[in-house]
Amino acid sequence: MIRFTTAGESHGPALVAILEGIPAGLPLTTADVDAQLARRQQGYGRGRRMQIEKDAVEFLSGVRRGETLGSPIAMLIRNRDWKNWEDIMDAAEREGEDAHAPRKRSVTRPRPGHADLSGMLKYDRADARDILERASARETTARVAASAVCRRLLAGFGVRIGSHVVHLGGIDARRPDPMPDDLNAAADQSPLRTLDPEADAAMIARIDEIKRAGNTLGGIAEVIADGLPVGLGSHVSWDAKLDGRIGAAMMSIHAVKGVEIGMGFQAARVTGAEAHDEIDPAPGRALTGNVRRRTNRAGGLEGGITNGEPLVVKVAMKPISTLMRPLATVDVATGEPASAVAERSDVTAVPAMAVIAEGMLALVLANAFAEKFGGDSLAEMRRNYDAYVSHVAGRSSR
Repeated sequence: MIRFTTAGESHGPALVAILEGIPAGLPLTTADVDAQLARRQQGYGRGRRMQIEKDAVEFLSGVRRGETLGSPIAMLIRNRDWKNWEDIMDAAEREGEDAHAPRKRSVTRPRPGHADLSGMLKYDRADARDILERASARETTARVAASAVCRRLLAGFGVRIGSHVVHLGGIDARRPDPMPDDLNAAADQSPLRTLDPEADAAMIARIDEIKRAGNTLGGIAEVIADGLPVGLGSHVSWDAKLDGRIGAAMMSIHAVKGVEIGMGFQAARVTGAEAHDEIDPAPGRALTGNVRRRTNRAGGLEGGITNGEPLVVKVAMKPISTLMRPLATVDVATGEPASAVAERSDVTAVPAMAVIAEGMLALVLANAFAEKFGGDSLAEMRRNYDAYVSHVAGRSSR
């Protein structure tokens, strides 16, 4: 099993990711990770934090001489902004400090839509900073680091994962037909990661308008994985279904409120003939079992199992909950009405969310690969994969 965990606060000294289950022998460098960390920091509408940080990974364990060892991979990403927050976020109790007195920049005016208030009540904290620092989307930096290793693993089996923004702030972007062969190379040319220049310009104007109003915007990204073989996931148990696991991974991303696979909710509005994908013989398509779907309304998943067609997931992000013109709240220190705390924030982070969603999909798919093909080494996983694909290709041609 491939699994990961993260640690760290938004303004703490660093973020940490620990990734287990990657087979030995995978070529891996810091550049493989740093490239994805840089993509996460891009996007029109981001705040000043992205100007401060220059995310770079340090391998603490699990990698030697440019290859994974099969042991847990520990990664560190330092926060440059730590020097400005050390007095506030220092882990140690300082001499003479009243343990019950608030430190500078304590937060007692929770933001609607954030974890602030629910977290304060759940964990019995008087300062929402004890909650919001971990609840911050800065945590996704560590996820992207872990997922970059998984992307490297999947790429060795011909799997490519890309994304593009299809909606932002009430504006839809047209989906080109055909789609570009290298989705990310095309999308990364846009400041909002769209494939529609007209929509791109309209979205930028909308972001500028909303920024002047002190407000925020959400949007939708489409994530696509190409090159997957039929047979990842399973129908036999609820927690083995790959669509359920993808849904959980995407919904764990900060501010994400909706996930669709393939047609998604639209499939509930049409007939069966309009919702399902008819199948034709297609000799030579080993990854699909020598068949082809005429359409891809299912988004590459049937019965919780990949069918070899492109895996298509849409992810919806709500507007960020930190507004420069704050919403009404209650000051928990006094119980009186107040305006929510306003710290520096993005107007929108939908392009970054798309990159994070790519990473979460990579983590789920890499785990599915490990389940299906096993192997303590990359060479062993490769043998198992090649034997399976050969078997599937031969079975369907009988």
